[in-house]
Amino acid sequence: MILESYINGHWVKGDDSNTRNMYDAITGDVIGLTSTEGLDIASALQFGRDNGKALRDMTFHQRGNMIKKLALYLNKRKEQFYEISYKTGATRADSWVDIEGGFGNLFANASLRKLFPDQSYAVEGDAIDLSRGGRFMAHHILVPKKGVAVHINAFNFPVWGMLEKCAVNWMAGMPAVVLPAPQTAFLTEAVVREIINSGILPKGALQLLSGLTTSILDTVNSQDVVTFTGSAHTGRKLKVHPRLTEESVPFTMEADSLNASILGPDAVPGTPEFAIFIKEVRKEITSKCGQKCTAIRRVIVPENLMEDVQIALGKQLERTVIGDPKLREVRMGALINNDQRDAIKTQIAKIAQTADMVYGSTDTIEAMGADGAKGAFMSPIVMRENNPFKNTQVHEIEAFGPVTTLMPYNGVEEAIELAQMGKGSLVSSVVTADDAFAKAYTIEAASHHGRILTLNRDSAPQSTGHGSPLPLLVHGGPGRAGGGEEMGGIRGIKHYMQRCAVQGSPTSLTEITGIYQPNGDYKEAEQHPFAYHYEDIKPGMSLKTHKRTITDNDIQNFANLTWDHFYAHTDITSLDGSIFEKRTAHGYFIISAAAGLFVYPNKGPVSANYGLEDIRFLRPLYHNDTIYVRLTCKEKRERDVSGREHPSGIVKWYVEVFDAEPVDYENGKTDEEAEALVAVATILTMVEKKQTTFVEMTESRIDTCLSKLNQDTKPVWGTMTPQQMVEHLELTYRIAAGEIQDFEVATPDKVLDKVAATLWDYKKMPRDYNFPLYEAGIQPALQHKDLDEAKKAMLDARKAYLDFYKKNKRATTNNAVFGELNNYEWYLMERKHLNHHFEQFNLID
Repeated sequence: MILESYINGHWVKGDDSNTRNMYDAITGDVIGLTSTEGLDIASALQFGRDNGKALRDMTFHQRGNMIKKLALYLNKRKEQFYEISYKTGATRADSWVDIEGGFGNLFANASLRKLFPDQSYAVEGDAIDLSRGGRFMAHHILVPKKGVAVHINAFNFPVWGMLEKCAVNWMAGMPAVVLPAPQTAFLTEAVVREIINSGILPKGALQLLSGLTTSILDTVNSQDVVTFTGSAHTGRKLKVHPRLTEESVPFTMEADSLNASILGPDAVPGTPEFAIFIKEVRKEITSKCGQKCTAIRRVIVPENLMEDVQIALGKQLERTVIGDPKLREVRMGALINNDQRDAIKTQIAKIAQTADMVYGSTDTIEAMGADGAKGAFMSPIVMRENNPFKNTQVHEIEAFGPVTTLMPYNGVEEAIELAQMGKGSLVSSVVTADDAFAKAYTIEAASHHGRILTLNRDSAPQSTGHGSPLPLLVHGGPGRAGGGEEMGGIRGIKHYMQRCAVQGSPTSLTEITGIYQPNGDYKEAEQHPFAYHYEDIKPGMSLKTHKRTITDNDIQNFANLTWDHFYAHTDITSLDGSIFEKRTAHGYFIISAAAGLFVYPNKGPVSANYGLEDIRFLRPLYHNDTIYVRLTCKEKRERDVSGREHPSGIVKWYVEVFDAEPVDYENGKTDEEAEALVAVATILTMVEKKQTTFVEMTESRIDTCLSKLNQDTKPVWGTMTPQQMVEHLELTYRIAAGEIQDFEVATPDKVLDKVAATLWDYKKMPRDYNFPLYEAGIQPALQHKDLDEAKKAMLDARKAYLDFYKKNKRATTNNAVFGELNNYEWYLMERKHLNHHFEQFNLID
């Protein structure tokens, strides 16, 4: 069966004129074919470009939430992917790195939305003043490229390899076309099929080509980005494709490299570091059967410890059970197929021209639960090269499997030189308790590596390991490793965006960037800015405060209150030779006094002070000086709300403190030309969003809604009759007032807080929910003779509930779904609940 591709919005098959077999790594059986013959590759790329606007128009926050939703969706279906993954030869632990590690990349990149503004493009760095008067300036913005990200991936991580790239280009607002390696394309296809079935991504955001194609780069253009993961040989061939040069297409290459791990001279047998080193090397030999671009290929150890390392590593490897990865006892599965095993044996033979095989064999092995000859099984191999400076094959030849080579060094300089002889690596590690040795190695070796891990007894227990690239760290390396860079958090997202320098006036750039620029025009607020909800606050919205004179007593009282008795504030006899001319106000008093001027005292949408950043004191402020403040909205940021609080966002306020009457103290007169700005700071506040989902349920509105309800009113959803609904509301009020409490809370404790927190959000209650105090699917018997009597009873119960909390303001009572609720939470419950059922019967205008 030919594996399907997903292009142009449809699942399609290539024809059978040029197929490639896919094998079960354990049995050696053919499990399918791949082909892209007859598929219009150029149209697939254009389809992505044509439909990319949907992604580009989404804000970073929307993209992040989309990716998070996708990660949760896939995580619920992970077991089906694990089952398929066994056919790649991977154990459960190996597949965890690939499958859940891939989902982890989605989660990690989704969380980066918090670091971006709530708009579709980003602003980078600080504003640049291009004029003396501050009226001409520049800023850099980053906008999504209007092309597609073409990802050509390796066979070893069919899930992680796709998602670690796609998560980043989706966050940037760019669609992806994925070309997985044919050997494991069946697992990639299974994940893509679920992604498409989810309907979470917009049209064109993800396309899949299941098989090899030589034409995928023929029609790329300058707005596209191409990434490649695989062998250095293949990568170099792709890198010189004429189309990449003609269109100046960004090309990122991440190639397999001869990564090294260095044992420090202090890490002798018996030390924790020696044990850590042996464990780490053993893990990197056997994990994924050594088929990792980050695996340890060169083990560089002090010459006097070569024998100790060789013996200890051999003992560790002896305990490695090889066989069918489905078996619990198995610790190392199979290579991807027998062709790969043959290729590895060829590479081992080349290394063996000068190095000795000191552990393992290339002969057929016994495999637990499988046929060692039919499956792609192989023993771990340890080579030993005693003269690594002369015999350079170990620095040039990679056996992409469970193979590593021991080699000696004398002194940190030799360790560094040997590591650099790999001509560029993705990662290196150094295991030592000697931080001076670690520093000497790291600083000098960093030029040849994309990542360096330092391990010792302190870091090892929580270390993610030598071979684990992380979403927020760069993955790539110089030279042989490809010279590219993937992931890296925000750094990675920028690879899929175009940086553009924008010049203009502060007012123009405020509008363009969505961030208020100093010296831009103020937009005077009609009321205090803190009285506005998050949605109504705009960058540039501003307030000029009243004035306050700083007195000598103010300064001395602040010093006594804070214990800050710095001489400039408290000892005027010590001012000679200083930059101060009179008793000087504390910088933090200036900011505190500023807050006193701009803070809105009434309860309103501003729920909390969230932080302070970028504070600067520009000139001294002396006693009897008078200040005023300009408070201006600088920027807005979305935030995720968890727990019992209402939806809110973060507003950054640009605070400017001015000297209202600047004085030239040398001449003893007011200086109208003096710079009046005393201090600037950015203050962050948490501001609640508007609640527009629910109608406030006042007594008169409840009466109005109930007046529309009669016995013949039909529900929009559900099976409740009007009287059953009203009696259900009565029951809820009686529970709220504590009259009925003889029930168990139905929601499990482990999720109760999360469920209770939903009362605080602005989302409607789910329809067709089974109330836990009712028998499933059965409405209780009616308690009143008719609807009018039921209405009266409900209103009486509501009055009793209100009276109960009027007399018992701090009381709490249990709800069958949400657990223990206080007065305010019962108010939230009532608002949601009445809106829910009144909408059910179409009673709200």
